[in-house]
Amino acid sequence: MNKIRILVVDDTALYRKIIKDTLMGFSNVEVVGTASNGKIALSQVQSLKPDLMTLDLEMPEMNGLQTLRQLKSLANAPKAIMVSAHTTKDAAVTMQALDLGAFDFIAKPSGSSIAENVAALKDQFNPVLRAFSIRYRPAAPTGRQQRVLPSNKPIPGPVGNGIKPPFKPDVVVIGVSTGGPKALADVVPNFDKNLRVPVLIVQHMPPLFTKALADSLDKKSVLKVEEAANGVSLKPGHVYIAPGGKQMKIKRNGGILPQIGITDDPPENFCKPAVDYLFRSASDVYGEKTLAVIMTGMGKDGTAGLQKLKQEGAKAIAQDKETSTVFGMPMEAIKAGVVDCVVPLGKIATEINRICRGF
Repeated sequence: MNKIRILVVDDTALYRKIIKDTLMGFSNVEVVGTASNGKIALSQVQSLKPDLMTLDLEMPEMNGLQTLRQLKSLANAPKAIMVSAHTTKDAAVTMQALDLGAFDFIAKPSGSSIAENVAALKDQFNPVLRAFSIRYRPAAPTGRQQRVLPSNKPIPGPVGNGIKPPFKPDVVVIGVSTGGPKALADVVPNFDKNLRVPVLIVQHMPPLFTKALADSLDKKSVLKVEEAANGVSLKPGHVYIAPGGKQMKIKRNGGILPQIGITDDPPENFCKPAVDYLFRSASDVYGEKTLAVIMTGMGKDGTAGLQKLKQEGAKAIAQDKETSTVFGMPMEAIKAGVVDCVVPLGKIATEINRICRGF
């Protein structure tokens, strides 16, 4: 087995041990070294040749962001997984790290024992390592060409051919997971300033980090981007991101405009917030006037919600395989035959703008 070679970088000896012990529990991982700051880590990259580095944010001499900037100048540089504390400051810095090219991040747990923290870290590392393997360690070809779609389902049309007038939505709902923050940074800032519908987004992230994501996107966008709050009326030209650890739905509450509902309802597809939860509510409130977008992510969250939306006559876009960090959620939706077109990341905002203008 070609194992993933990982260098663990953290200024705390205890946490270096916790992260190392956690990673050594994966059969496809080899921890090739540890370092107490970014400067030491960079000096080891050429000799150890890691595929991945776990990077603490706050370190002496060279912190996580400084290390990321230095990595960009190296040939064959390893990818980075940021290890962030559950604080507002670290959440904001983590968004900067993703902008600088970090592959993903995990949040440091605060359990009462090492065993508890290792278990929590393993749960977080598992999907990130799987995503890295899928993206950068594809399985060897079997010699058989596999179809993504069932033979009885037509392949969705190319960009612009799948969704045409007279369809014009009253709402846009987006579901995204692994690789989502960087993907959303390519989409949301490119929304047209005259976009006259509300946009609701479920991005699988922990609490605090969704607020940091919303703030980061807001600074880059002409539209207002905010973390969603319970009871807020949906306004045209506003983008609402579901808060981590909560479910978000659209509801009618007697007013002229539909409202956002934030609940503690159970996880779906092991996710909270869940894409299916949002998409079902969009089907109930907006029905055929919904444009749904399913983007990069692991698993199948969103497919069941899209099936309900399609029964109402709504339209759907899926991100293509080539530009997805993980082609899981879009692939499942495509296989189920519930998308109208498959679009590369760089064209998604353009398509949303066009469709919402009714062109």
